[in-house]
Amino acid sequence: MSAPTPGQFPDSSPVDDKRPPFADMDVESFRHYGHAMIDWIATYLGDVERYPVLSQVKPGEVRAQFSQQAPEEPGSMDALLQQVQTAVLPGITHWNSPNFFAYFGASSSGPGILGELLTAALNTNGMLWKTSPAATEVEELTLDWLRQMLGLPDGFHGIITDTASMSSLLSIAVAREALNLDIRQQGMAGRSDVPRLRLYASEEAHSSIEKGAMALGLGQQGLRKIPTNAEYQMDDAALAAAIAEDSAAGWRPFYVAATIGTTSTTSIDPVPAIAAICRRFGLWLHIDGAYGGVAAIVPEFRHVLAGCEDADSIVVNPHKWLFTPIDCSAFYVRRPDLLRRAFSLVPDYLVTDEAEVTNYMDWGVQLGRRFRALKLWMVISYFGHRQLANAIAGHIRLGQQFADWVDASPRFERLAPAPFSTVCFRAHPQGIDDEAELAALNTGLMEAVNASGAAYLSHTKLRGVFALRLAIGNLRTTYRHVNQVWELLQTALDGLLPPVPPTV
Repeated sequence: MSAPTPGQFPDSSPVDDKRPPFADMDVESFRHYGHAMIDWIATYLGDVERYPVLSQVKPGEVRAQFSQQAPEEPGSMDALLQQVQTAVLPGITHWNSPNFFAYFGASSSGPGILGELLTAALNTNGMLWKTSPAATEVEELTLDWLRQMLGLPDGFHGIITDTASMSSLLSIAVAREALNLDIRQQGMAGRSDVPRLRLYASEEAHSSIEKGAMALGLGQQGLRKIPTNAEYQMDDAALAAAIAEDSAAGWRPFYVAATIGTTSTTSIDPVPAIAAICRRFGLWLHIDGAYGGVAAIVPEFRHVLAGCEDADSIVVNPHKWLFTPIDCSAFYVRRPDLLRRAFSLVPDYLVTDEAEVTNYMDWGVQLGRRFRALKLWMVISYFGHRQLANAIAGHIRLGQQFADWVDASPRFERLAPAPFSTVCFRAHPQGIDDEAELAALNTGLMEAVNASGAAYLSHTKLRGVFALRLAIGNLRTTYRHVNQVWELLQTALDGLLPPVPPTV
């Protein structure tokens, strides 16, 4: 055996065909630490409110607590778990906290966590039906369950991706493939026979639509942002006018993204009117229901997906409001044959003989695919449609309650409609009307609440106005938590305003 080169470890073990060259953790140790880990997780979930919601560490503090060189020798699990407690946990922002009101909720439930554990243990790669038939068929089944719960017609076929950003990118790619411009084979660059392609979304649409245009070679100029009305919904008349104008100018309009629950305000675009425009001009209609679409599992909120039966594709995110650990995005398409035509590439080593099976590697960019469906199947199976719907309906009631408090307060004002459980608002005390002063006041208010560790709020800008956002979607959030953050806002505002002189 030759001497090891500098920087390499010498292989001092004799060759032995009766044992592997590397030994995993033994089964009994795994059992011991697995029980300990489950006990820790159970305690954490039951007592998550004792942690500050927003991590209070400064940049670099977490990394500084670890060795900056990779360990050369084995470590003990006891020491590793201790480091999780002392070094990792302080750097965690607790999305599982019932006092997490920032962005959109992404809380994980017990069944979802256990499903994730099973996924890691089974460690399947569902690229082909053959490489794990259960991974494919449970995904097909679970997505069909969710489709039924949402009230979507049976013409939609689903695939699970990581996030809505990937789902929306797939929707743009399949819409482009439907144009029959042979872009898959020839690309777009330098082709005089391919017109400039244009897609449309409202000025309130998620940035993933623009990123998808960038990634697929359409460019930021390929996306035309349509203005919104007073309720932050896409102006359908402006959309029709933009399509006609672009067509006359030599563009090739091909795709519209309508949103059910925009990121800033959770507004709902007028999908029936947009669908009619898409039919008139022959455009692909994609529905971004990543947040608000899941509300349709509540019978009283089935209307939020009105018009979506005419869509070509739709995305909803179970990891946002269906208590499934991130990441899990459900992408539905009417024409899976077009999706396969856009992405299928089968080298010899992936050719199989099975007929009439789904090979999900043909439906998108990824070849390797985690068994994400298992955790979603466990969540739906454990809770059932009715209980999941009741949870979402309860969140919406809490959101409406908070909106009522804001509307009734002389010191706060609501800045947008609240169709779901997210409220955009700001402090606006009497006598302060300068926008720069109000922005500074509300920035300070948000920072004070977040620094307290008792709650976490996020912000946005609505037509240049700084707005606070309170989003209710955590599985464990109750009236007590919403009332607590309202009281916290009052107290924090008192601390930021000059004292009121006593009346004589």
